[in-house]
Amino acid sequence: MSALPLSARVTAPSHVSVPVDADGITWRPARADDVDAIAALHRRMDPLDHPHYITSREEVAVEFAHSYVDAERDTVAALDADGTVIAYGFSILPPGQETLVRVILFGGVDPDHRGRGLGRALLEWQESRGRQHLAGSSRTLPGWMLCFADEEAVASVRLFERAGFDTARYFLELRRDLSLPIPEVSLPDGVRLIPYDPSWRERTRDAKNEAFRDHWGSQPASEEQWESFVGMDVFRADLSFLVVAPDGDGGERVIAFVLTEVNEDDWQVQGYRGAYIALVGVVRDWRGKRLAQALLARTMTAYREVGLEKANLDVDSDSPTGALGLYTGMGFEQATRSIGFVKTF
Repeated sequence: MSALPLSARVTAPSHVSVPVDADGITWRPARADDVDAIAALHRRMDPLDHPHYITSREEVAVEFAHSYVDAERDTVAALDADGTVIAYGFSILPPGQETLVRVILFGGVDPDHRGRGLGRALLEWQESRGRQHLAGSSRTLPGWMLCFADEEAVASVRLFERAGFDTARYFLELRRDLSLPIPEVSLPDGVRLIPYDPSWRERTRDAKNEAFRDHWGSQPASEEQWESFVGMDVFRADLSFLVVAPDGDGGERVIAFVLTEVNEDDWQVQGYRGAYIALVGVVRDWRGKRLAQALLARTMTAYREVGLEKANLDVDSDSPTGALGLYTGMGFEQATRSIGFVKTF
């Protein structure tokens, strides 16, 4: 933590203009009515940028719907002469700034228009807006600009490196064949393993925020962010499970969880019927009691019962919780790797 606020540490332009129009390409802020066009752009980009999953229309729409996103200032889009969106980007400052002020950059360029400098122009705009976000903060916390790229997306990796972003973390996508035996794992006395239910929404958010407090780059999820996550069509409450324990006040609290997403559009590119384990966590005072293993075993059994063939999840390769060893011990194997890039202030 610095003694100086970010507003004194970060230099930012007073005004950030969209990139200059050139070669028949027009730049402007993105709009909520661009959702279908951006989703179509992702269908062209995703096979190159992350060929193992599809970005859904709903994921794009949710980003525009967040109250902390000002589309006029936090987004940009490039259109060709026919009015087709061929590039877009977001530069957003999410809430939940407990130990870190994070600006998150994401977007991309149509493969047919790469090599024309659009990616550089887009990233320059995102950084300028990101600096504005950070320079507007009075907090004395570390400031990050954060972006991600699949290791196979070589052009994106080079773009971030050349722009001065540091490789900060590697994230592994792990995969588990559900036809293989699933171990039985017992729970300690005094706790219950139950299906997720909306009545547990806030208690699960509290557990997530507690469990992820020591995860790299993680900040507490706000009510709005959490509602966006559990309200998505791909979220599967029926394939998500909790471990609960007495809270000392006559009720119960969530002490561990496995939460699932299923995007059937992914199945065609993956070549199998799969589920994505979006979140796994155990609150710190209950770690070391094999709660995560018990939850994973129950979750994978549920996947198999509904005809799913494989389970996928992502893990920080340097997680201080020992998560990688936990997952490999449950039969998961590495499939792909992505990189977290950071510019610090």
